[in-house]
Amino acid sequence: MTQDSAAKFDTSRAGEYAEQARIALAGYDACHELSACMLSAALGAGGSARVLVAGAGGTAGEIVAAARLEPGWTFTAVDPSPPMLALARDRLAAEGLAARVETVPATVADLDPRPGFDAAILIGVLHHLPGDAAKRALLGQIAQRLRPGAPLVLAGNVRPYASEPLLLAAWAARWRMHGAAPEEVETKMAKILQGAEPPASEDALAALLTGAGFGAPLRFFVSLFWGAWLARRAEG
Repeated sequence: MTQDSAAKFDTSRAGEYAEQARIALAGYDACHELSACMLSAALGAGGSARVLVAGAGGTAGEIVAAARLEPGWTFTAVDPSPPMLALARDRLAAEGLAARVETVPATVADLDPRPGFDAAILIGVLHHLPGDAAKRALLGQIAQRLRPGAPLVLAGNVRPYASEPLLLAAWAARWRMHGAAPEEVETKMAKILQGAEPPASEDALAALLTGAGFGAPLRFFVSLFWGAWLARRAEG
């Protein structure tokens, strides 16, 4: 995530995010749990690993799930939004994981560019970046910091929202299912759509990953517009 795209996650938005993320994404916890399982399968269970988590602010669910599964892993959590990173720090401290996670108020581009990480996680970030160039740049910055063959778990919305009216209506219905009044649903959907620009398709996402130095992605989770994939940093 860039400084510009992080600006909308101010203190009020950060608090709302922590409270309502599980409504916005059906299967929120399952996505994080399966992400941890996929990384464990890719790296091998029971070992040690240094994991980069980009755009890590908020509930820190991806870190909590991975840290519980693999006690030998440590994490570098990067986010340019101080309110969102503060939420993550609070959750990690409450879970007793603070000692295993370095939190960095910065972007991936600010980190040491050498390939020092064994894996990376990028969840809920890419669709907030405007245009393919910004998306490819972030993926390339992550790839540069990964060892050859290292896995990346990537999750987020894919396909323009207007391209699938039925999915968009179902997304709104999920808010109603959880007690939101029509006016509130309209407000929620406006926030979801604000500034978001998902990749044009799953094929377009694969092309972005390939162009940034990753192999073909393997999808392992889907929920309306949301999907999750694992791709490996190209060898050499």
